[in-house]
Formats: sequence, structure tokens, C-alpha cells
Amino acid sequence: MTAAQWTVPSGHPAFAGHFPGHPILPGVVLLDRALRLAAAHFALAPATLRLASAKFLSPVVPGESLAFSLQQKSSGSVQFDVRCGDRLIATGTLAARTGSAA
Repeated sequence: MTAAQWTVPSGHPAFAGHFPGHPILPGVVLLDRALRLAAAHFALAPATLRLASAKFLSPVVPGESLAFSLQQKSSGSVQFDVRCGDRLIATGTLAARTGSAA
């Protein structure tokens, strides 16, 4: 298992327009961060992974400190959880791509 911390910058460009007056980090930013962490920590090429499942359970606002936990399974898939303190933000699985589709 591996873990990484990330404090969401208040000026992150994803907050622009998402949503005016009540900024919330789009889930795709969390997925991108999980994918990049999995690739780096488990020596995988990002293009070899696909999103198998994801659940977003709590919104993320500017300045929050997030903890990413990643665990590679025997199948090669990577299970991830994102937390802010005791609050579960998101959970999901990245799986190896199969076939010729990218």
C-alpha cells in the first residue's frame, strides 16, 4: 500500500466556473491525481490503466488536505481511497486496459 498527501490549491484552475460562489473540485481532478499516483508508485504507464469504478461521496473545497491511499491487487488493478481527515471523499478501482482499444 502507498499513501500520498495533496492540499488542493485555492487557485486551482478547475475551480473556475465549478461553481461560482461555491467552488467544488470536479471528480475528474481526483481521478487524474489517483491515476498519476498509481502510475508513479507502481511503475505503470498511465495509458495502461482505465477507470473500472469510482464513487464520489463528499465534495472537496479549496484548501482541503487530501490523503490518497493506493493498493495494487494481485490482478494488477489499483484500489484507491481519498480522504479528508476521517471523511471519505472518493473510492475506486483502476484496472489494466485489455484489448487494442486505448
